[in-house]
Amino acid sequence: MNDKHDFRAEHNRRPDGISEHLADRLVEALGDAPDLVDHTIQLRPSGTARCLYLKTLVDINRIEQELLRFFTEQELPLPEEERFWEQLRGRMPAAPVSEPADFGECVYGLLDGKCAIVLTDLNRALLIDVGLPEHRPINEPQTETTVKGPKEAFTECLQVNLSLVRKRIKSADLRLEELNIGSVTRTTVVVAYMRSLAQPEVVRQFHERLRAIDTDSVLDSAYIEEWIREKRPTPFPTMLSTERPDVVASHVLEGNVVVFVDGSPIVLIGPVTFFQFFSAPDDYYQRPGVSSLLRWLRIFSFMLAIFVPSLYIAVVSYHQALLPTTLLINIASQREGVPFPSYIEATLMLLTFEVLREAGLRMPRVAGQAISIVGALVLGQAAVDAGLVSPAMVIVVSITAIANFVSPNYNFSISQRLLQFAFMALAATMGLFGLLCGALFTIVHLASLKSFGVPYLTPVSPTVLADWKDTLIRVPRPWMKTYPQLNRKRKRIR
Repeated sequence: MNDKHDFRAEHNRRPDGISEHLADRLVEALGDAPDLVDHTIQLRPSGTARCLYLKTLVDINRIEQELLRFFTEQELPLPEEERFWEQLRGRMPAAPVSEPADFGECVYGLLDGKCAIVLTDLNRALLIDVGLPEHRPINEPQTETTVKGPKEAFTECLQVNLSLVRKRIKSADLRLEELNIGSVTRTTVVVAYMRSLAQPEVVRQFHERLRAIDTDSVLDSAYIEEWIREKRPTPFPTMLSTERPDVVASHVLEGNVVVFVDGSPIVLIGPVTFFQFFSAPDDYYQRPGVSSLLRWLRIFSFMLAIFVPSLYIAVVSYHQALLPTTLLINIASQREGVPFPSYIEATLMLLTFEVLREAGLRMPRVAGQAISIVGALVLGQAAVDAGLVSPAMVIVVSITAIANFVSPNYNFSISQRLLQFAFMALAATMGLFGLLCGALFTIVHLASLKSFGVPYLTPVSPTVLADWKDTLIRVPRPWMKTYPQLNRKRKRIR
């Protein structure tokens, strides 16, 4: 029997009344689950109905105090009368009510925390949303800490996340479009944008890529990101992920598109540019001069993380003449007795630090930080005492590790760590010439990248001088009179 059919059509096809009842089919489809509750309700003045729900997904108190009391106390027209459905919807307690179009929608409604009221005689059903309102409380962000600014973070509840954005953007221009992805999980995904600011082409690309997803499960926003990101291989993230409502609100007001995924506290934002990864939420809660200085500090740390270990390898291995004589003698004396070349030495030290970092993340929070710090100190000192590495290499690895932590975005810091290993290999094989080739290749690669049709190096390449006011520096807020020129086709005055 085909699951997708009209309940009323089935009843009309079988005038003899011999048919498998809808409620029985629902019980069978759910495998007679232990958390499935099946109540029989006596309607007034006549007729019966069956109330089905999964008690692990619904608010049982609402069902008992509102729905069951309503059906047993309210006098309704006869179920055979057409006006029965209209009056039933109009007099129901305050809850979203819908009539499923087919059997599959009715099953998914039960699995989504709805209560199904099945009219026994008519074989028709209503779905009433009485899902559990419980969710994790709103806490401070864990991955994007801030000194000055809002302390709220998204939770795993989609409705709570949307309310946090609605609270900040009280505009009818905000568009929220919902769809379900995943043939098994049917995860709710919401696309949000400002209709008057977002580029129609960008919105269209988001919709096309989301609808093209063919998978059975979506358990987190990272699943969605992997499907809709740019297909060109790149170590750089082409979407921004955040757990902060103020960051999402600011990007929506800049004309970007955001993607919420039910069950995930991480929200995806696109399109994104390279220079946005050097901006932190604190930048907009500090004075413009301080914010600009911090951005340059992050860019400098990015350069340190990539070039410090590779420069050390290149100079020690190929270009000793570039060092002052005293420094060269000191490094040579430190490396005396070290059994490994500088490249192997740096790789082993950085890999060891990555292992310590991962162990600190996976260990219990109380012990994790202590293990990372103490482990790095103890292992570094022990390696120097054992003659496996030189003291200079410990300094290089320490500077590199600290510089990696300066990045305000976790995904971008992973890109830094990948690049530093690539540049180390180039320095070990070709010296400074290899570093120059790697830097040029990285710049060309960045210039060729796009995020949902937007060049990755915007506003530097292509050059949009009007947008420099919030890129490498942040000008005072009164000077930001217009929205970014990225949305110049739909530009509005702030």
